[in-house]
Amino acid sequence: MHLPGPLPMLLIVILVLVMFGRGKIAGMMGEFGKGITAFKKGIKEGSDEIEKQSAEAAKDVTPENKDKV
Repeated sequence: MHLPGPLPMLLIVILVLVMFGRGKIAGMMGEFGKGITAFKKGIKEGSDEIEKQSAEAAKDVTPENKDKV
């Protein structure tokens, strides 16, 4: 199986441009980029929150009921 040559790919690109128009495609790509940025930000915030929770749990390692001798 081989990839299609440049002519079929060019025809597909022209067909998509005719169907949607240049402005619509540019708008969709912009929204796609914003979605990826928001997804990455959410992943980073989630991992930062998990890191913060584990750091808080590791801070206090002393036992609660410590009898003095």
